[in-house]
Amino acid sequence: MKEILFGAAYYDEYMPCERLNDDIQMMKRAGINTVRIAESTWSTCEPQEGKFDFSHVNRVVDAMEEAGIHIIIGTPAYAVPAWMVKSYPDVLAMTVNGRGIYGPRQIMDITHPVYLYYAERVIRRLMEHTAGRKSVIGFQLDNETKHYGTAGKNVQKRFVKYLREKFHDNLDDLNTAFGLDYWSNRINAWEDFPDVRGTINGSLGAEFEKFQRMLVDDFLKWQADIVGEYCREDQFITHNFDFEWRGYSYGVQPDVNHYHTAKCLTIAGADIYHPSQDGLTGIEIAFGGDITRSLKRDNYLILETEAQGFPGWLPYKGQLRLQAYSHLASGANSVMYWHWHSLHNACETYWKGLLSHDFQENETYREACVIGRELKEKGSHLVNLKKKNQTAVLVSNEALTALKWFGIDAVAADNGKVTYNDIVRWVYDVLYKMNVECDFLFPESEDFEQYKMIVVPALYSAPDELLEKLNQYVENGGTLVTTFKTAFADENVKVSHEIQPRIIKKSLGICYHQFTFPKDVKLSGEIVKELKDNENNKVKTFMELVLPETAETLLTYEHYNWNGYAAVTRNRFGTGTAYYIGCMMDDRLLEKILLKALDDAGIDNAGRVYFPLIVRKGTNDFGKNVWYYLNYSNQERKLKNMYGDGIELLKGTLVKQGESIRIPPWDVKVVERL
Repeated sequence: MKEILFGAAYYDEYMPCERLNDDIQMMKRAGINTVRIAESTWSTCEPQEGKFDFSHVNRVVDAMEEAGIHIIIGTPAYAVPAWMVKSYPDVLAMTVNGRGIYGPRQIMDITHPVYLYYAERVIRRLMEHTAGRKSVIGFQLDNETKHYGTAGKNVQKRFVKYLREKFHDNLDDLNTAFGLDYWSNRINAWEDFPDVRGTINGSLGAEFEKFQRMLVDDFLKWQADIVGEYCREDQFITHNFDFEWRGYSYGVQPDVNHYHTAKCLTIAGADIYHPSQDGLTGIEIAFGGDITRSLKRDNYLILETEAQGFPGWLPYKGQLRLQAYSHLASGANSVMYWHWHSLHNACETYWKGLLSHDFQENETYREACVIGRELKEKGSHLVNLKKKNQTAVLVSNEALTALKWFGIDAVAADNGKVTYNDIVRWVYDVLYKMNVECDFLFPESEDFEQYKMIVVPALYSAPDELLEKLNQYVENGGTLVTTFKTAFADENVKVSHEIQPRIIKKSLGICYHQFTFPKDVKLSGEIVKELKDNENNKVKTFMELVLPETAETLLTYEHYNWNGYAAVTRNRFGTGTAYYIGCMMDDRLLEKILLKALDDAGIDNAGRVYFPLIVRKGTNDFGKNVWYYLNYSNQERKLKNMYGDGIELLKGTLVKQGESIRIPPWDVKVVERL
């Protein structure tokens, strides 16, 4: 990338009146240099089977090209046209809830041969119209693609074929690995294989979900191969990954393995949405950005993020700008809004864009103009930010799925169910607020040794070789921090019959035989005494009764029955150190544990600042260090410049070593070292 892509999704075909020239003029004033078009308009491109109309695409491409605005073309196959479903109703996915009814997007069977035939045809026609245009810089495959729960007959047949290959046609091995003898679920002939939608066996169910994620890998690679036939060398192929949705982007996506799927892309992309106003923390921006950057160990694209969003997300003054620089601080090379204008009808009428329904300038648009001007002037110093972090968080789709089947259901503690992503975000959020920048690792990652500290939350299901690799990492000098529910089951979600935690106990120096839900259990130890207010030292939700072997105890349970057990331990193994956190606790206690681990890892904590002031850093194309100082609060914050003389890029002012930097409410300072 030679510049930051700043833009929005643009839908001329949705406009209630003629707007194209007016919109382009407003875009130019806002510094918008990129639009994304066409990704949701199959029924407009092909209104009836075999009858194509790309006039709306050509019209926008012509106008944007004349205006000097880049274009990203989205393939339109994620929302099927009515004529297809009328003629071929079984293109709609058969799921655990039965077959869908036409209306919503993304309810088709992504393996159905009829769907694939028509999808390929419309993609090729669209590519023929657009790939050769000089304004088209890249292509987005589909949109937030997932497997959509597809589990019809043809998917079930493919799953059986997959299992036959995995277990080398040996049913005894399959039955043993998945424990199918239980409740007479044993399968004694491949032709008797039951409909997996009804399974109550967690191992088989988790394997099917893993297989469904693999369907997404195949589907997007299939699209990438088609698009790749038309691409010029200077055009990219991307996809807008999304995350587990809790009213906003929250955690690891359960229905796609991003690490696997990203292999077919030339650059990874993401859609990140988050609370604003007093709920703006930057955590979701950083979390989603760190994961997406880690997929290909490179810069990435933000293809959708909010402008006004829901009415409750209308940003305060300064927040739109703060959000934009938050993306860039994580290594994004674009900030693109969904969307340019607000829709006047249909499903997302009140998911608002940069412009409101009246198309007039507003506070959000005017702030976008400020961002666009700054990026035009200083973008060459911000694009392609390279980050070299010393800490990584290991995440696993398989562990996520396994804990969905065998979740931590804390009914006894009256705290509800704790999911995998709750634990991942618990650890990540504390690191973020401590200003410990992280990469993400995946079970197949090879580069463990480049990190001084690796944090492993709730790796419930894991193959032996991954656990051995973590042992080796510690033995070779790394610092490992693991949490409860790690290394409990193998890759087939079969609980180990060995002493827990399996294999990794070697580096952790502990074992445990029992676990329970806490009720009025507190934690005690020197770490608790370090807190000014130690009233929040209760165990939350879940606790393992840890028995140190070679490990030292850092925290114990303060309870008349559980006081003989450790809650948190530290163990020296080889030339490294391994921590085990056996329960969920208050964030401030977790912070204290992580600080000790950072010290063991040799990661400098001197002068550390904390949320709501967030510091992110990297190296730009000029080989200079760049620091982002982001203030997620309604009060002015200040800190000392500890990194040598520099230039505050957005204002062009000199910042000297040791000088105080003032960051106004909801504002950002970007300092490039001289």
